Amino acid sequence: MKFTQVLAESFRAMLANPMRTLLTMLGIIIGIASVVLMLAVGDGIKAFINKQLAVLGSNLVIVQADSRKAVGARLKTGSVQTLTLDDAEAINRLPSVTGAAPMLTTFSQISYGSDNSNNQVQGTTPVAFTIRNLRIAKGIALSDVDVASAARVAVLGKKVALQLFYKTDPIGQSIRIDNQSFQVIGVLDNEGQSFDVGDIGEVVMVPISTARVNLIRTPTARSVQYIVVQSKTTEGLNDMVADVTDLVRDRHRIRADDQDDFRIVNFGEFAKSGEAIATGLSIALGFVGAVSLVVGGIGIMNIMLVSVTERTREIGIRMAIGARPADVLWQFLIEAVSICLVSGIIGVALSAALAMAVTSTGKFEMAIGPKAVVIATVFSCVVGVFFGFYPARRASKLQPVECLRHE
Repeated sequence: MKFTQVLAESFRAMLANPMRTLLTMLGIIIGIASVVLMLAVGDGIKAFINKQLAVLGSNLVIVQADSRKAVGARLKTGSVQTLTLDDAEAINRLPSVTGAAPMLTTFSQISYGSDNSNNQVQGTTPVAFTIRNLRIAKGIALSDVDVASAARVAVLGKKVALQLFYKTDPIGQSIRIDNQSFQVIGVLDNEGQSFDVGDIGEVVMVPISTARVNLIRTPTARSVQYIVVQSKTTEGLNDMVADVTDLVRDRHRIRADDQDDFRIVNFGEFAKSGEAIATGLSIALGFVGAVSLVVGGIGIMNIMLVSVTERTREIGIRMAIGARPADVLWQFLIEAVSICLVSGIIGVALSAALAMAVTSTGKFEMAIGPKAVVIATVFSCVVGVFFGFYPARRASKLQPVECLRHE
């Protein structure tokens, strides 16, 4: 019997009892959809992490001013500023460091003409643009001259520039930050969430010296809130953290048995944690999918056994007119695989629709890749072969005479 004939017979048998076939397929559909969504969720989380790290910059850590214990209790982080520009300059000289950018941040009212908004203003140095992968869409970035002279210049995030200067070129225009005049010299091209200022498109960047003089009060003339540090290599990130820790402890004269007056936030650890979460979710969904596939496979085996019983006379007639046991085995095996394959296609379509619905919310991006489709197809075929083999073999072992006697 030709393969096309066997395939046609398989689909004819499936359509003979559509409701029973649909209920049989349901477990496989859910299982395949779970497996595909498992892969999509895992890939989506990893893509989200990589996207966020691209916004933050690679190989970055934050050295953040912390508080010492006071009267036996820890003060709120940031309530005591213990880091200085001198710390940043010393860190910048470490051989394991690409660059170190000191930071001061505050919320301020930004206005131009009759338009105004509240945005985060960040005082920093030119090094921040390099280590944080900040690109300039228009104009220029902050310079060392701007920092040295405490120039009242600003680089706007893309969304701030669009809000204040809808149809006007912002370069060279004057804005007011907390009622103080600043000249716009550049507009950022970056988008996305950052670790310290939220949406990078809504930030306003000014020289750190200007921020201290005009916008942000600090305990001393050289205090900073935190320092962003970049390692030269990903592999050397932990070594760089150790170097920075030792340096700052030495500069702050912290004894071996005393706690640090700073803390280091390692984004590489966040990435590892995120990937671990993604893997955990994938395993959990994969387990659900595996259980559904097993349940669906058992359902297929049960239905195929019932089908063998119902079609005993048909099997006998086929064998009586020349069908070999192998032909009968292939007939029922292909029926089982066909049910699973169709279920797999429906499962992939269902998971794709769910992924599109999640992506359309704009909060999380999920995409069904070719790898997921291939895995779903292979899983469907394997389940069909595994659970369909026993009923098919049982059908092929029937004797024609006994089959024809069957009522």
